[in-house]
Formats: sequence, structure tokens, C-alpha cells
Amino acid sequence: MRMSRWVPTKKEKYGVAIYNYDARSDEELSLQIGDTVHILETYEGWYRGNRLRRKSKKGIFPACYIHLKEATVEGSGPKETVIPTELPLVHEVTTTLREWASIWRDLYVGDKREMFNTVRDMLYDLIEWRSQILSGTLPQDELSELKQKVTSKIDYGNKVLDLDLVVRDKDGNILDPDLTSTISLFRAHEAASRQIEERIQEEKSQKQNLDLSRQAKFASTPSFALFVTLKNVVCKIGEDAEVLMSLYDPVESKFISENYLVRWSSSGLVKDIDQLHNLRAVFTDLGSEDLKREKISFVCQIVRVGRMELRDNNTKKLTSGLRRPFGVAVMDVTDIITGKMDDEDKQHFIPFQPVAGESDFLQSVINKVIAAKEVNHKGQGLWVTLKLLPGDIHQIRKDFPHLVDRSTAVARKMGFPEIIMPGDVRNDIYVTLVQGDFDKGSKTTPKNVEVTMSVYDEDGKRLENVIFPGAGDEGISEYKSVIYYQVKQPRWFETIKVAIPIEDVNRSHLRFTFRHRSSQDYKDKSEKIFALSFVKLMRYDGTTLRDGEHDLIVYKAEAKKLEDSSLYLNLPATKLEMEEKGHFPTGKSTPTLGNCTISKDSFQIATLVCSTKLTQNVDLLGLLKWRSNTSLLQQNLRQLMKVDGGEVVKFLQDTLDALFNIMMENSDSETFDTLVFDALVFIIGLIADRKFHHFNPVLETYIRKHFSATLAYTKLTKVLKNYVDHAEKLTDQLLKAMKALEYIFKFIVRSRVLFNQLYENKGEADFMESLRNLFTSFSTMMNSDAETTSMVKGAALKYVPTIVNDVKLVFDPKELSKLFTEFILKVPPGRLVKQKLYCMIDIVHSDLFTQHDCREILLPLMTDQLKFHLEQHEELEACCQLLSNVLEVLYRSDVGPTQWHVQVIMEKLLRTVNRTVISLGRDSSLIGSFVASMTATLRQMDDYHYTHLINTFGKMRTDVVDFLMETFIMFKDLIGKNVYPADWVIMNTMQNKVFLRAINQYAAVLNKKFLDQTSFELQLWNNYFHLAVAFLTQESLQLENFSSDKRAKIFHKYQDMRRQIGFEIRDMWYNLGPHKIKFIPEMVGPILEMTLVPEIELRKATIPIFFDMMQCEFHFTRSFQRFENEIITKLDHEVEGGRGDEQYKILFQKILLEHCRKHKYLAKNGENFVSLVVRLLERLLDYRTIMHDENKENRMSCTVNVLNFYKEIEREEMYIRYLYKLCDLHKECDNYTEAAYTLLLHAKLLKWSEEACAAHLTQRDGYQATTQGQLKDQLYQEIINYFDKGKMWEEAIILGKELAEQYENEMFDFEQLSALLRKQAQFYENIVKVIRPKPDYFAVGYYGLGFPSFLRNKMFIYRGKEYERREDFEARLLTQFPNAEKMKTTTAPSEDLRLSSGQYIQCFTVKPILELPPKFQNKPVPEQIVSFYTINEVNKFQYSRPVRKGEKDPDNEFANMWIERTTYVTAYKLPGILRWFEVLSMSTEEISPLENAMETMQLTNEKINNMVQRHLNDPNLPINPLSMLLNGIVDPAVMGGFANYEKAFFTDKYIQEHPEDQEKIDKLKDLIAWQIPYLAEGVRIHGEKVTEALRPFHERLEACFRQLKEKVEKHFALEPLLPKKQHFKSQDKLDRDEPEKDKKEKKKEKRNSKHQEIFDKELKTTEIPMQPTEAVILSETISPLRPQRPKSQYALFLQSRAEWNGLWR
Repeated sequence: MRMSRWVPTKKEKYGVAIYNYDARSDEELSLQIGDTVHILETYEGWYRGNRLRRKSKKGIFPACYIHLKEATVEGSGPKETVIPTELPLVHEVTTTLREWASIWRDLYVGDKREMFNTVRDMLYDLIEWRSQILSGTLPQDELSELKQKVTSKIDYGNKVLDLDLVVRDKDGNILDPDLTSTISLFRAHEAASRQIEERIQEEKSQKQNLDLSRQAKFASTPSFALFVTLKNVVCKIGEDAEVLMSLYDPVESKFISENYLVRWSSSGLVKDIDQLHNLRAVFTDLGSEDLKREKISFVCQIVRVGRMELRDNNTKKLTSGLRRPFGVAVMDVTDIITGKMDDEDKQHFIPFQPVAGESDFLQSVINKVIAAKEVNHKGQGLWVTLKLLPGDIHQIRKDFPHLVDRSTAVARKMGFPEIIMPGDVRNDIYVTLVQGDFDKGSKTTPKNVEVTMSVYDEDGKRLENVIFPGAGDEGISEYKSVIYYQVKQPRWFETIKVAIPIEDVNRSHLRFTFRHRSSQDYKDKSEKIFALSFVKLMRYDGTTLRDGEHDLIVYKAEAKKLEDSSLYLNLPATKLEMEEKGHFPTGKSTPTLGNCTISKDSFQIATLVCSTKLTQNVDLLGLLKWRSNTSLLQQNLRQLMKVDGGEVVKFLQDTLDALFNIMMENSDSETFDTLVFDALVFIIGLIADRKFHHFNPVLETYIRKHFSATLAYTKLTKVLKNYVDHAEKLTDQLLKAMKALEYIFKFIVRSRVLFNQLYENKGEADFMESLRNLFTSFSTMMNSDAETTSMVKGAALKYVPTIVNDVKLVFDPKELSKLFTEFILKVPPGRLVKQKLYCMIDIVHSDLFTQHDCREILLPLMTDQLKFHLEQHEELEACCQLLSNVLEVLYRSDVGPTQWHVQVIMEKLLRTVNRTVISLGRDSSLIGSFVASMTATLRQMDDYHYTHLINTFGKMRTDVVDFLMETFIMFKDLIGKNVYPADWVIMNTMQNKVFLRAINQYAAVLNKKFLDQTSFELQLWNNYFHLAVAFLTQESLQLENFSSDKRAKIFHKYQDMRRQIGFEIRDMWYNLGPHKIKFIPEMVGPILEMTLVPEIELRKATIPIFFDMMQCEFHFTRSFQRFENEIITKLDHEVEGGRGDEQYKILFQKILLEHCRKHKYLAKNGENFVSLVVRLLERLLDYRTIMHDENKENRMSCTVNVLNFYKEIEREEMYIRYLYKLCDLHKECDNYTEAAYTLLLHAKLLKWSEEACAAHLTQRDGYQATTQGQLKDQLYQEIINYFDKGKMWEEAIILGKELAEQYENEMFDFEQLSALLRKQAQFYENIVKVIRPKPDYFAVGYYGLGFPSFLRNKMFIYRGKEYERREDFEARLLTQFPNAEKMKTTTAPSEDLRLSSGQYIQCFTVKPILELPPKFQNKPVPEQIVSFYTINEVNKFQYSRPVRKGEKDPDNEFANMWIERTTYVTAYKLPGILRWFEVLSMSTEEISPLENAMETMQLTNEKINNMVQRHLNDPNLPINPLSMLLNGIVDPAVMGGFANYEKAFFTDKYIQEHPEDQEKIDKLKDLIAWQIPYLAEGVRIHGEKVTEALRPFHERLEACFRQLKEKVEKHFALEPLLPKKQHFKSQDKLDRDEPEKDKKEKKKEKRNSKHQEIFDKELKTTEIPMQPTEAVILSETISPLRPQRPKSQYALFLQSRAEWNGLWR
């Protein structure tokens, strides 16, 4: 491809890889699904560009692999960047998904199932939601809800995954810390943490099926609604019907809501076909009272509209259009209303219950169904869906436009909602036809009564369309009731709404007419109205008809007369009214009134008025119509306080108008002023109540638009001042007035403004004066001592600030600020502190504080108050809030110049706040806020402030020192123990940025004021260095520990702060000049810590400081010993703590060597020092790598490497430290012997003396010793204890003797001595009596470069565990190195193998070589004593391999069978401080066949002798092992096993060829000859012990032995057949003396444990002399003195047969 064809892209700039693409050459770019790419050029289906995550690598990739996305391009050419034009939230989701995905993968790899599934679910949710947001199809309300869900899921997920907390503004966008004040940032963090905590609780409680967010949503809104969709009515009716749905309280048996009415046609569909599939209603105005109801039911009544009887078929002659009861359906909706169930898609079936008979009234059926558990519905019923929606109808229409629109029927609650919304104009009267009782008159059966209701005015004119039978239906002019057939006392309980224009109410009445309905049409037409009842809507006193039941009078007259309203309107309407008017029906006659007769029939209705315009309250009405009767005015004003709040609020504007009119029209007198003022306070108090607080805006609007009383301000001010002046007497009134103060002042200010508009500032001075006087009164009241007024004073502090924003419209703000200052200063000291501080907080929130001039007055007051209370430690929470709010205002850019104000805070408060922070504990809930305030102060200070700060301390130098000291200590403490959680990254980084600047500013002060010879402050500089290093090394700045994304983000915004402060530290160090020596060695540690930070530039810049230190110390002392000691000690701690790496080692070596070599005197010493540190570093790094290893043995090796190094360089303290680490490791593995040897190394450093113990010698908390002797004593006791546990009693005895010597001759502690000697005695007994398992020793070689340096190409001898076979040991080795290969041979490996990159392990068993202590040599010593030394205190080990030389002789294998024997010498004796030691030297020798034969013979003789001695000692030993041993030797098939030797060595030919072997041949013959007496003794014992069953076997044995003896005597009897005194230890004499004593001992002896007893029993039954495992190498492999593992007799029998046959074959 020629480059010229590539064209720069214009629009195709940014995309995402939708497939994986593997590059096939260098110029291509590999892509993974999801990688975002920046596209630069295009050519024939290819793009050229780079991944956004790795911009440096550019390459080409196929265009079809990329999905293009919108992006904005910034810059051009090489500086071109693309920014995806996604919603910020979508971008955030994308980056979150990427971050979580990598964690998800790790969870999968780590097999953390539960967490893996949690993260998976969260990822899927986010992916789903992201695509929903991107689709752009969501309605606004759903979108904002989804955004909320997304951000809360991200924040929750981050918390669960221990990621950083994200802080957001109220719209959910991430906050930019650079544009946000510190206080806001802190508060955002707090809020975010709190929300997430709640969210986590929510996740937990969701398991209990509680949706908290939903609950919260409903809790925040005072009203809610039930949304209902009618899906279908499945019911066989056969005629048209009305379906009436409403909410019902089954406990109180009353309807709660209006009806929702649907007219259903006889064809089984909705009558109005437009409503098909759109039958929706919303039952509104439900409130918390409804939530508290025990039960709520959704009730549906079905009323048939048609003929009287469904059974009648002759339809032509039948009356139609009659409303007849049909049935009901009821569903309990309590769970839906209380929010326990919420599934809007679920269709509920409500079963249908028909009426049973005519006297089965619909309401009684409802109650019956509720009481019954089951309904036999036969599949008939309604299908509905239900959902609870928060908010009132306006809110719902806004939030749920897809559910509730203008066509949705709204069924209101009967009665007002809990909170009456202003503007909710209602004038509804609910009328319920309750019941009647009608005489049958001339008929034989009771009448079929139908009630017709209509509304008429006083002129007899009917009001049209004012009756509403249900929501979703049109208004009608007359309403007909349900007809119950032939029922004397019908009970209807039908409720309809009457809505009449307000102006017609006082003229209107309800008219009820009664008529009998016949089922036959012709009869029905002739039926006339037989009676009438009525009721007026307005009472005679102007109030509305009372709520509740009314017993109406039923009048009879001619039908014509009944229709003339003028005839009946003057008559009483209810029985109550008739009694009031004094008409008492007397006797039995039917009384007549006017033209109408009062019937005996009765009729009851119930009414409920829901009107914002009609009142049923006389007192309120009296006030509203005050002009009509002024004499009652005072009474009416007083009565107003007793009126129900709801009534007043409904008439808010009218009431306020009345009050102010009363005031204005009596302007010249003060008669009503106080009453009006109290009434006003009462109304304002009402609106403060939660129930009516939605009326606040109404009140505000009233003041702004309707209020017009221009003179009110003077009167209101006067009354208020009077109250304040007489606070002690009028406490209650004043308290109420205080609560209403804000609105009283709104009236005062508005009144004054209106006055000014009319009269152009007339009376300005008086007004100002009146306000000043009022404030003076407030101040005076604050200053008074009266106890009774403390409540009022608190209220004044709380409510006075609320007037500020209004008052400053008509009053000079600066003067107002001064008045406030005086007001605050008048608060008595030590009283009302909290209220006073909160008062100032409110002032800070007011507009006053944002004005520069006012702040000049207010801020000094606030800072003084703050300083005073902070120093007293009073009300810290309020103090902190006040300070935070002040700083918050000063951060804003729209509040004028703030430099001087920041200075005021800095001068007066910075130090106080610092001290408060220092004094608060970390557990204080306020520490975070105070640190935020301090950080904010420092952040808002500029360079000028810092300079000024130091100058404010004036001439007092000590003041500056103290301030800086305090600050340094506090900063260091805050950095070391951060007050904010680790996941508040933004807050912590902001704090660091501010601290860094402050530290650098203060460093400049150090350089300027405290550096020269006279003014140098050592402690101050010291604190500076420690602080700066603590800052640099704090967790939150170690970028390499973060994910690459987080690292990039932090670096992009703040760079690497470590580098900035590191360079500063370096410069400060070099500035010290001659003072440097004062910081050596104290500063070595901190500087070392700094150089270990893995930032290469920082390391290069700071490592040279070490050379400077060396030079400096050398200059003064001609050495740099203190520096060297310190660096070694500190390096150990630092590396162990995880700092330092290979790169550091190399840099350290390179930089320091370069510097040293250039220096005249330091060249040699310096070089030695550097190589020492480098060697130490190598070991420490190895040690650190291995310390996290599962394998304790590797850890032990490394520990020994380090401790040996410290021993070599004579660092006793460090040496002991690692000894204890090693001892602990051993104890963890139950290696008690090794633990003892390790502790012994510590003990050896101590003397038996009264010298004081150096601190480093008592490195353990357990030792209470002041002198070396005491410590050595304690150590010895512990070591003896460990030796005892490890069964190393010989070692314990040696130490015990040394200790006993001290107790006896130095300390004279005989009590301890006796205890010790008792222990010793036990140890001696154990040696003789307890059988100790003998471990095997294994040689292990680690070959290849794949092993760590401390193993690589080295050989070790390992001491195996008790009873550990080689196979088990090998398996243990190979699990430590799973990649290692086991070598098959035991020969030394080739050079190639050693240099290969793999891992090869060689392992075989070796035999320890006994080195008897001199005192036992050439003496007869019991086997138990000697056996200890065969496997302990050994450092030489042998391994023998058979090697054949020359031709193989088929007749005799022995003649050319040589042995190659290798001896290994270890560095230390085993056991020791490790279970293994490195092999220091190896030597190999060859053993001729003849020498091999001699060793074999000698071993056989020892074996027979041992067996014989044991049988002599213990007559109870079983005989089987002896039988097998003897038989194996004397059997003619073997013939003593020396037939082969005869053939091989006892020939003339051999002697001629090997004349030098003559002596050895003689020796071999001697050995053969010595065998006979042993065998003779063995056969004798066998004869004594043999059972009858084995007698034939014994006789054969004897015969064979005789043959053998003859043969030997004939050929080998060179001397009389007596054994010489041999060099191997005979036990004869010892054993013969012992038996009697032994028996006694055995009776006394108590075994250590049950286990021991069982073990011994096993062993005694089976113990036989050692059996070789490989024929030829018999002498090499197994010590003849070792007890074998217990095996079955038969197995032993087989084994010995095979072995001996093999040997002598």
C-alpha cells in the first residue's frame, strides 16, 4: 500500500470495536471487543488510528470491525483528541462497566461465587439501562427515574467492590472538585456515603420484601391515589347495567370515595364504545389517615336498568328503565394501598355475588361478602388492574402521563384531603339517600318506592345538570333511586354528588319526590307522586347545611301542589327544624301545614359539604361579614382562634382581607389592633402546620398581590414592640408572635413599600426609627435576667433572622447588620449558646451576608464568637456549621471581594481550629467537618495570606514556632490516620493538594526565619522532615497501587504529588548546610522511606542525600558508623513492610558508588558499605518474597540466610530479631528440637552475670528480666522444655547441669534446683526406657536456574520426620515445587543440567555416621544410650552404590561387586536450628568386594549377638524372630553364607593376584569363626524356649548347626573358637548384671503415656534385629541399632527369608 492514498478522516473519528481483531503484521493494530478507537485516516475499507487507552501505538485495522459513534474533535494534527458526545451518564456507565468487568474476571478466577453472581447481576442491569437511555424513547419522568436508578446502582456497586466513592450534584452528574468548594465537596461525600449505606440496608431488607425507596417516595408526598383500569365485566345480566365502583371502609361500613360509574350494555360491552379498552379511573386524595385504616375494600355495585322482573317476558307491556339491584363484587385492597403489593400489570379477578332477594339491600350484600371467606361466583366477576400512585392529581398527571390523562375519570375522596392545596376550588355537596319507611296505604302489599332527587331554586326553577351519579359520567338534572320490590323500609345508601355554582347555593334546595312504580306499563303511567321532602342548602344564619344525617319530613298533597315550591318552602324541612319552630305533632291525627299534610312516612338522607367557599362555621362567617354587626366584632375576633384550621385556610384571603379592613377602617383608634394582630398570628401559625403548609405560597401570593393595607406597618410594629417590651407578662402571646415573625414582617415590609409607592417615602425617618426601637427592645429583652423569658429569647434567636431578607428591602442593610451585631452581643454570656450560634448560621444563609459591606460588620462578630466558643469547647457542632457556612459563602464568586474576610478568619480562627482538630478524637463525629473547615480555610488562602499569617505573629518568634509545630504535628497526624474513609478519594486528594501547598508555604518560612546559626530550630525542622516524608509515603498517593484508569485520572488532575514534595525535601535538606549533622542518624529512616517510593525520578533525586549524610558524618567523626547502623536497621523494617525492589537495589548501588568513587576519603569505605547494603537487600528481598509463601521450610531457609548475614556483620539486635522469627516458625511446625537450638543461639549471647540487659536482648514480651543472668535462666528453662518435647533429653541434661551449677553455687536457689534435678532424673529414665522413633536422613539436590538463589545448584541433607518414608518426603518436596522434575539417578548432575532454566530435584536416603562422644569410646555402653548418637549430633552422612568391575561371574557375583561410597559433610550438625543444612564437602571412596564381605560378616555377627543378648535380658520375648534368624544362617541351602566368599577370596589364585589382601582374608576368616559361639548360644536359647509344636523344627536346626560347626572348625579354626575383645560394643556384661535390678525398676516405672505403652507393646512383640533392604549395601542403608516400624509377624518372616536368601545366595 502506498502511503499517499491514505486520506485523513473528516467525520469518521471515533468508534468501538465490535469484534476481536488480531494484528497479522507490525503495522496492524490488535483490537478487542469494546476497545474505543480514535480514527485518523482511511483507505479502501481500512482505518488507521490508535486505541484511546494506549495512544502511543498507532496501526491499521478493518473498517467493518468498527461501529462509528458521535464525537467532538479538539485540536488538530498530532494534538487532535476525540471526546465522545455521549450523555455524561452514559459515559460514566461505560467506564464503570469496564472497571467492573476486570474485577468480575478476577472473581471468576478466584472462584468467589456469590460475589461473582452479584457483580454479574449489576453488570447486566447497567448494560440494559444504558441501552434504554441511549434508545432515546423513554418519557421524561421514566428517564429521570432511570438515571436515578443507574447512579445509585453505580454507587452501590462501587461500595460493594471497595472502589472509590463517586460524588454528584443533585442532577446526578459527577462533581468537579476544582469548581466545588471544599465544604460542598465534604457535604457531598457525606450525603453520598449516607445514601449508599441506606441503599445497602435496602438491598438487605429487600429480602424481607420491603421496598424502601418506594416507601420513601410515598412518605415524601402527603397524598396518593389508586389507579384502576376496568378490563372486563363477566356477568350474565341480559339488560343494560350501571357498574359503580368505589372505595369502602369495611370496619366503619362506609364509603370513602365517590363512585366511578361505567354504563354497561346488554350486549356485554361498555355502552360508550369510545371507552372500549380505556376504562380508567383514579381515586385521589388518599392520605396517611387512609394508610392507617385497618382495611380498605374496592367495591363494585351492579345496578340493572330495565324491567321490574327479569323473568317477565312480555316486554311490550312492561315498564322499562327501572333501576334494580343486581349484585356486588368486593376485593380487599389494603395490601395495595399500604404498598405491600405492587404489580401494575397483574389482572385481579373480583368475584360477583348476586342479591338474594328484595330485602337484600346492596350495602348489606357488601358487608356479607366482606364477612364471608368464599364467594360462589361461578366464574362471574370483574377483571381490574390496580396501582398506587404518589401525589395529588396535578402531580400524577405530570409524573404518570402514560397512565393518567384528561380522559381518565377522577373519583375524589368524600371530604377534604389531609392537605388542602391552594387553588383547589371545590363546591361539592354529597347527598346520600339513606333509608325510608312507607306505608302501603290503600294497597294490599308495600309500595315499590322510587325516590327522585333534583335541585330547585326558591322560584321553583330546576337547576339543570348539577347532579353527578359518579365520576366518568355526565351531569344530570334528576336522579332516580334503585327500586326495592314491595319493601316497606327500603335502605338505599346511594350517594350522589351535587355541584352547584357558589352564587346559587343560598337560593337552592334539594327536592325529593316519591312515587310507586308498577311493573306493568299501563299501570305505571297512571302512578303519580305521592309525597315530597325537601331541604335547603343554606341555613337561616347564613351557614351551610350541617354535615350528617337529616330526618326529613315527608309531605303529602296533590301532585300538582307538590310541584309548586312556593307552597312548601316556608314549611320546616326536617323534624329537628319543626321542633325548633315549635310545631309538635299531637295525637294521632295527621297534622297539616299550609296546604300540605305531614305524612307518617319517614325518609332520611345524609349530607357532606366539601367546599372551599361555603362555611358551616358561625364565628368565621361573623368575622367575614363583620360590617353587618360591628358590636360583635371583638367577640368574633376572639372566637376566630377556636375555628377549625381547615375552615380558616379555605377562606384565607377573605379572612385576611377582613382583618386588615378592620385595622384600616379603625386607623385612628387602637381598639382592635392587638386582637387583629393575634388573629394574624393565629392564621400564620396555622399555615406553619404541616397539614396546611402548602398554603405558604397562597399567603406569599396574598402579600404580594392582594394585600393593600398601607398603614398596617405602623400598627403591627407597635403591637409587636409592646409585646417585646412586656415580655415577662405577655410570654405566651410573644412566643406565638415570634413563631409568626417572618410573615408579620412580610406584611410590615409590604405595607411600607405600598405606602412609599403612594406617598413617595413620606415618614421614612419615623419608620426607620420604629424599626430601630423594635430592635432595641429585642436587645433589651435578650439582656434581661428574667427566668420566664428564656423560652422567648430562644425563639427570638431562632426567628429574628427570618426577617432579614424582607427588612433589607426597606432598611439600610449595613445598619441592619449593626443592629444584628448588637442583638447577638446582648445574649447573656454562657446562656443560649447553641441558639445564638444557629441564629448566626441563619444570618450567614441570608442575603445580608452575601453583601460585602454587611459582611465587613458581621464577620468580626462571628469570628470572635466562634473563637470564644471553640476555645471553651462549647457547642462544637454548631460552631463547625457556622464556620463551614461562612467559608462556603466566601468561596462564591458572586459575593464581592473576599480577600480581607479570608484574612480575618485566618488570623482569628485558623489556629483555634487547628487546636480543636488536635483535641478531637478520631471517634468524634465532628472531626471530618472540622478538618474540612480547616482545609477550606487553607485552600481559600492565597500567597498573600500565607505571608501575612506569619507576620501576624508579630515579634514573638516563639509564637511562630508554636504555630508551625502545632500545624506540622496535626498534618502528620491527619495524614497518618486519615479522618475520611479510604474510598473518599476526591476528598482525600483535595486535602492532600491543600496540605502540599501549605507545607511548601511553611517550608519557605523555615528557610527564611529559622535557618541561620542564631535562629535555627532543630525540633521544628525535624518535624518538617517527618511530616513531609509522611505526606510523601501516605497510602493515598502511591499511584502504582491503583488501577491504570484511576492512576491516569489522578495523574491528569494532580500530577504525582510525591515528586513535588520529594524535590522540596531534597532542597530543604541541602539548605541545612552545617546543621545537617544534627539530623544524623534520626533522619536516615525517613529519607530511606522516601527513596523507597517506586517513582524513578524521585529515587534518582533523593538517593544522593545518603551520600551527603555519609560525607557529613565522616567530616565530623572520620567515619559514618551511625549512618550505617541506622540504614541497616531501618532497611530491614522497610523491606519487610513491603517497600523496596530490584530496581531500587540497582539504583542505590549505581548512584552511591558513583558518588563514593569520586570522593577522596570515602572511596574504599563507601564501596564496602554499598556492597554490604546490596547484599543485605538481596537477602531481605528474598526473605520478603518467601514470607508470603505457603511453604514454611523456604521461609526458614530465608530467615537463616538473613540472620547469618546479621551475625556476620555483627548486628546483634537484628540477629536476635530474626532468631525469634525462626523460633516461631519452628513452633508452628512442632519442630521443638529446632526451636530449642534456635533459642540457644540467643542464650549463648548472654553471660551468667548481673550485667543489665540491653533492650534488644529482651526482644520478647514474655521475658521479665533485668539482668543477663535472669534472662539466660528464663531462656534455659524454655529451651529445656522444648528439648523435652522434642525427646532430646541428652541435650536437655547438658543445659540442666549448667543451670544446676548456677542454682547451687551462684544463685543458691535450692527450690528451683530441686525441681530441676527431679526433671533431670526423669530425663535419665526416659533415655533408658522410652523408645524414640529414629528419623531417616535424605540428601536433596536442587539443580537448574529455576530455583531461588538460596537453593540454586546446592545440595542439602534433610532430617526426616518421625516415621517418614522417602516416598512421603519426596511428595512433600515436590508439592513445594510443582514445576520441578524428579531426577531418576543418584549420580551428580551434568553442567548443562545445572545451567538449564528448569528445576530438577534429586533425592535419596543417606546414612548418618556415628561420632561417639569421647566419654563413651571403648567402653561397654548400653544400646539405648548409644542409639541416640547414631542419628543425632551428626554432620557426616554416607551413601553407597554397588558398582560392578570386570566381567560378571555367573557362579559368584561377589568377586567383582565394588561399592562406591560418598561421604557428605554438612555445615552444621543435625539436628540444629534447621531440619536441614547445606552440604559443604563431598568425598567418594571405593570399597573392594573383600572389604564389603568383611563388613557384611561383621554386621551379621552383631545381629546374632544383639538378638541373643535381648533374649537373655528378657525371657518373655517371642521366639519367632530368633527362629528365622538362626534358620536363615544355618540352613544348608545357605550354609552360613560364606560359601561364596570361599569361592571368591579363599583361593590360591586370589591370593597370588592380591598378596596385599592376606591380612584382610585372615580377618574375614576370623569373623566366620567368631560366628559359631554366637550361633551356639542362640541355638541353646531356642531349645529352651521352643514350643512342642516347633520341636521338629528345632531338631532340624540343631542338626544343621552341627554340620556348619564341623565345616567351620575344619576350615577356619585358626585359633581356639573364642571371640576376641571386639571393637563393637558388647552388651554382655552390662546385660548380665542388669536383670534383677531391671525387674524391680520395671515395677516402679510409670509410662509417660498410654500411647507409649501401646507402642512399646507392639514393638516388643515384633522387634527383631535390623534387616537390610538391599542385599549388597546392607551395611550402608540401615543402622543395625534401629527399631523397625511395627509389622505383622508373617510379613517379617517373609522379609527376612527373602533378604537372607538374597544375601547368601
